[in-house]
Amino acid sequence: MKVVLQNLTKKFPNRGKRSNGEVVAVNNFNFEIPDGMLIGLLGPSGCGKSTTLNLLSGLEKPTGGRIFFGDDDVTDLPAEKRGVGVVFQNYALYPHLTVKENILFPLENLKGTEKLSKSQMLEKAYEAARLVQIDELMERRPSELSGGQQQRVAIARALVKRPRVLLLDEPLSNLDARLRLQTREEIRRIQRETKITTVFVTHDQEEAMSISDRIVVMNQGVVQQIGRPQEVYDDPFNLFVAKFLGTPPINVFDGRIHDHKLYIGKDALFSVGDVPEQEVYVGIRPEGFVLCGDGPLCCKMSGVEVMGRDISVVATHEASVGQTIRAIISSENRVDLEKTEVRFKLKPNKVFIFSRKTEERIVFRAD
Repeated sequence: MKVVLQNLTKKFPNRGKRSNGEVVAVNNFNFEIPDGMLIGLLGPSGCGKSTTLNLLSGLEKPTGGRIFFGDDDVTDLPAEKRGVGVVFQNYALYPHLTVKENILFPLENLKGTEKLSKSQMLEKAYEAARLVQIDELMERRPSELSGGQQQRVAIARALVKRPRVLLLDEPLSNLDARLRLQTREEIRRIQRETKITTVFVTHDQEEAMSISDRIVVMNQGVVQQIGRPQEVYDDPFNLFVAKFLGTPPINVFDGRIHDHKLYIGKDALFSVGDVPEQEVYVGIRPEGFVLCGDGPLCCKMSGVEVMGRDISVVATHEASVGQTIRAIISSENRVDLEKTEVRFKLKPNKVFIFSRKTEERIVFRAD
């Protein structure tokens, strides 16, 4: 099912005693989700991603704009008539019902021509349970399940009606790290098998990048960038996107363009072609550093963290916006811990320049 958002806007009244006006949670959102695709809505708390999900589900009404499922305008349809399945952060399972009864619940509320016989409902419930691999737990209650198993029940309940669109609101945030990894792989498997158009909301950029066909990065109700995860990581539109994506995060420095060269402090890194002279922010991905005894970027050594196949060199620089710099290099390198300074040359494709005024990306050609 293709989903189209046209100029979608949601405003809430400002309840602050000292403030008037409205709070814009979603601002003029335009996007088309192709049929059968998994989209990750990504951003910090308060960016508008959960509000967007609530608008899609019908739990909130938009202040402006339209929502289409295929050719159907569903903007004014109530939630129960939109054909959506929703999985909430807290699972929202009925504690007094068994797994089977929880999964059957949406089917038991069907009316009219959609009403099913008991045998049909049971067949669909077990089909959904097998899909999420909990068919052996059907007689248990939620309190007798692990967090991951409860999450699977919630997904099965959302899938049992074969919704036109599946909406997942931070479904992994209550799970531990290992279970989170396992469950996100399961979500991706289930989505590929069912081919249901899915919107996955999270503030965890690693989750979004690992399972999404496309990611939508949001901030303060405004879409910052849309694209394939790796494309957005490699080609951020602005400083916010560059800083939000990546673990460890990108290293940011105060820099300048002078005489067609990029400077960080006194260090001239490389030529940048015809970029006008100006003050800039310089972003360097952790994997963009190359240990080099005569490299152009000189930093003060703070320490080394061994991570198996990689080494994280922790350093400082007077022009760094953050307190420390992290450079990820191969464990085959040998770092002299007796030295107070460490030098790097840089991979130009891992270095980004941003306007100091607008924080938008400045494209350059390294010479």
